[in-house]
Amino acid sequence: MRKIGIMGGTFNPIHNGHLALAQHVLDDLCMDEIWFVPTGVSYMKANVQMVSAQERYHMTELAVAANEKMKCLDLELKRTGYTYTYETLEQLRQEYPDDSFYFIFGADCLFEMEHWRAPERIFSACTIVAATRNGTSIEVMKEKMEELTREYHADIILYPFLNLEISSTELRETVRQGKSIRYLVPDSVASYIQEKRFYRKDESLS
Repeated sequence: MRKIGIMGGTFNPIHNGHLALAQHVLDDLCMDEIWFVPTGVSYMKANVQMVSAQERYHMTELAVAANEKMKCLDLELKRTGYTYTYETLEQLRQEYPDDSFYFIFGADCLFEMEHWRAPERIFSACTIVAATRNGTSIEVMKEKMEELTREYHADIILYPFLNLEISSTELRETVRQGKSIRYLVPDSVASYIQEKRFYRKDESLS
């Protein structure tokens, strides 16, 4: 049985913070691989303007291309309408029944998951790896973890991680202002953003 870490998100764009977390989880929790799953149409970010799903997928592919233990999946791009985490996890469980899946995200999401679509199905499909960030109260996180475990029979791992203070929102604003995002994203991603003129105030998004 392989241990597969799943990182989902809009990746608008993917950045070095995402990749650092993935690599640390891969090493520390003895994962076999980390799979990145860019969101197709996120119902939680329906009002956020972003580049097309196919372009976000391509940037994610570029970001993980050099790491043989990381790959990018396009399964959410193939769905019509909004894409939901529980659907993705259940599809992966069906397609790879001999693997175990670990859904990785920032621990602050523990306080939001009950408002996601079908949280009970998310918890039943995977183990949660909640990365605690700088300044996060471990006691508060443990209380929430215990609450979710009681309510949903969730399997949650609190993973201490020195968070890199990088946000996709701030990256887009940095590009809009004409500043460099070197060292914040992989060079291949920075070059592609520049080539396609993504996130510039004088360009419409594709």
